Amino acid sequence: MRSFMGRDILSLKDFDRHEYFRVFEVAAMLEPYARDRHNGDLLAHKTLVTAFYQPSTRTRLATEAAMHRLGGHVTGFSDAKMTRAGDFYQEGIQDTVKMLEYYGDVIAMRHFQQGAPAEAALHASVPVINCGDGWGEHPTQVLTDMMTIYRERGTLDGLKWVLIGDMRMRTMHSISYALSKFDTQNYVIAPDEMYFLPEFEQEVTDMGFRFQRKEHIEQVIAEADVIYMEPVVQPDYTKARQEATDDKGRTPANYQVTKKLLFEKAKSDAIVLHSLPRQDELLQDVDTTRHQRYWVEAYNGVLMRMALLALILGGVE
Repeated sequence: MRSFMGRDILSLKDFDRHEYFRVFEVAAMLEPYARDRHNGDLLAHKTLVTAFYQPSTRTRLATEAAMHRLGGHVTGFSDAKMTRAGDFYQEGIQDTVKMLEYYGDVIAMRHFQQGAPAEAALHASVPVINCGDGWGEHPTQVLTDMMTIYRERGTLDGLKWVLIGDMRMRTMHSISYALSKFDTQNYVIAPDEMYFLPEFEQEVTDMGFRFQRKEHIEQVIAEADVIYMEPVVQPDYTKARQEATDDKGRTPANYQVTKKLLFEKAKSDAIVLHSLPRQDELLQDVDTTRHQRYWVEAYNGVLMRMALLALILGGVE
């Protein structure tokens, strides 16, 4: 197995099957820090730099919380408008990361530009973690998703997944790469204008991601072990920020998962995952059902990022 020490986490395209299980193993080993709400000293001499050019709640705070739990330090920014990248100078990625690499030992970056973390990794002498890049990928979120299912089911093979929502989303790209490594049966439900780009569809098919396209959630929900959701009412992820408008639209019924639908047609042990935030595709009445696991993901997200930071920074091998 390749060492994780000093490694960039930019994409799940090059993640081997056994590497998922190694990360899950380390997350389980470090879980007492999060479970017992205790900060240790495993990374006491390390500093995380967060460079978030796009809004984030869960990803940034979970990454920072993970570093704190391991005794490390955190610096960085959560609003590009407060940096030279967001003012008159419009400072580029190369110049910015050449500074950031002197401020810490690992950089966690979210950016509205697809490929920005990969560009940063070319110029930085410290590891870079992709925390979401435009319509590109979101590897730490999907590692959390996969770990959540593994902890719930004890396997990642032999399951039926329904991917429903905007297939252009970075999470949908990363989950497609991930599922190509496992024996799964997959269904995809998305509007035509939000379907996989042809070149991406060809790429993941060649990698072994097998799926059928369906039109309505009711066609497949009875078979689903995992229902993996994203909104179809979306902002433009190529922008640093987009404010909501009164006419942003509502979710058609074929892309909605409701409490009624789950209780009437889903398996009793079907699991609903959503990276959040949500619109009306997933109403709050699902939150208290036995199917909900998106709040569990919030906890698992800290475990996952503790594992990645510990592995990358040499806290564990």
